[in-house]
Amino acid sequence: MPLDGVFLSQIKNELEPVLLGGRVDKIHQPAKETVVIAMRAKAGNHKLLLSASASNPRLHLTTQPQDNPKAPPMFCMLMRKHLSGAKLVALRQIGLDRILHFDFETTNELGDRVVLTLAVEIMGRHSNIILVDQNNRIIDAVKRINDEMSRVRPILPGMSYTLVPAQDRLNIFTAAPAQVLERVHNSEQELSRALLGALEGMSPLVCREIAHHVTRGTEITSSLLDEEQQTRLRFYLAQLSDRLNAGQTTPTMLVDASGKPKDFTYLDINQYGHTLVSRSFQTYSELLDSFYSERDRIDRMRQRGADLLKLLVNLSDRVARKLATQREELKASTEREMWKVYGDLINSNLYILERGMPSAELDNYYEAGCPKVKIPLDVMLTPAQNAQRYYAKYRKADTAERKLRELIAQGEAELQYFDTVFDELARASLESELNAIRTELAEQGYVRKTIKRGMKEEKLQPLRYRSDDGFTILCGRNNTQNDRLTLRESRNSDIWFHTQKIPGSHVIIQTEGKLVPNRTLEQAAIIAAYHSNARESAKVAVDYTQIRNVRKHPANKPGLVLYEPFQTAIVDPDHILVARLAQAAK
Repeated sequence: MPLDGVFLSQIKNELEPVLLGGRVDKIHQPAKETVVIAMRAKAGNHKLLLSASASNPRLHLTTQPQDNPKAPPMFCMLMRKHLSGAKLVALRQIGLDRILHFDFETTNELGDRVVLTLAVEIMGRHSNIILVDQNNRIIDAVKRINDEMSRVRPILPGMSYTLVPAQDRLNIFTAAPAQVLERVHNSEQELSRALLGALEGMSPLVCREIAHHVTRGTEITSSLLDEEQQTRLRFYLAQLSDRLNAGQTTPTMLVDASGKPKDFTYLDINQYGHTLVSRSFQTYSELLDSFYSERDRIDRMRQRGADLLKLLVNLSDRVARKLATQREELKASTEREMWKVYGDLINSNLYILERGMPSAELDNYYEAGCPKVKIPLDVMLTPAQNAQRYYAKYRKADTAERKLRELIAQGEAELQYFDTVFDELARASLESELNAIRTELAEQGYVRKTIKRGMKEEKLQPLRYRSDDGFTILCGRNNTQNDRLTLRESRNSDIWFHTQKIPGSHVIIQTEGKLVPNRTLEQAAIIAAYHSNARESAKVAVDYTQIRNVRKHPANKPGLVLYEPFQTAIVDPDHILVARLAQAAK
């Protein structure tokens, strides 16, 4: 995993001057295995994020907004009880293990000064956050581990806290390059694997980078290194050790061609060539905040919005099946003109037809040449009654067609509406946004509205941006807000944006009667593309027009509108630009 022991040491060095001496102000638990500690320090106020998630374990300072549950979990309440107002007096890393201990000085129930330790273990699926008292007894942990789950190291309240068993590996900060070379030279593994087994706190990424530098990109067995390769290995290890001891590292993220984060580290990476691009950050916290924020948001919203997703899938499938049936019925109703012809032909030939005839072959004078047509008859009816039977079928089919076309149009609009809600759900980043989606579906009659007594529903504000030319740009978070922005709160001269034939947010430039420069138009189009189902695409078509040209869709579903005339811009979604314009609006 990328967050190795050396990387954790860089985070520790970054946190010490910022947090030491600071006091705990607030503690929140936004997710089951994530704790956020707000601290007041000399350097200012900071939020420390600790995550024991199996997929994204980490610790760093964060500036991302965190949505907190109305009722705090038990572990959060226990942390508040013991650490509220506590002073951070030390940060300790155990060797180069992925374990960081935060020592807090506080007052116990008897008024005595004690030091409690918050042990943050970043170890993949074994990650944990453990609160330990002054006697090295576990107070509690975000993940309780009983004997059935682990006989080696159970973690339960009241038990003694023990460290993870140490491994026989070398420390890159203190070990001589010759020691490392001797260790790997006796291995029959590939060099990168041998380095991973020999060095403490090194990730596979860094070990592959060392091997890439030594072997020029060709993996070989470490015991087969020639003299030149051994020299390069000693030189690279010595250089890396000097840089680490001097603190000369750079927070680096590796991104693909589309800008999607793929990995992170503390040194230059060349093993991928031009496939991945390096992006530097000012601090390791900024790096981790950027790398994990989107991934965390997706995981958290996937868990919390699972019921909504299931509901939407079921509703969408039901409407799609109904539409398929209605289209088949519409196709069948197109034969109604022939039934009218049958009735006319029977009426014009009543004098030659008799009751009890199963069918009649008559001249079809509606077609050139009057070809014979065989008309089925009901033997229980008279010829005149057979004619009326065909007229009745014609009238029924004619009425059915008109009604079916209306129902099909409604069904298609409903599917279009569900697509917009799917898009809302995919982009939701806060619990309040999920609640807004639930409220919207309840107002449309798709779910039962729940009333929570004594709790006011939080009113979400639209996302706000400020263009480089100083114009305010607003973006709806959901369909209800889209309607409010577009149809009620905007002026006729404001400019409206939406992705072409793709679900997304309504975006408004508040013109205040001024002429809008092309740069602002382009930035608003990029915001609309970013807040749409085409966020991960390139060359996205975005339509824009003045608000006066936008009107409500006949289906009367939230967020659905019609607009004409309009212009179209082709843009690429840019999350960096969107973040910058959002920051400018604060």
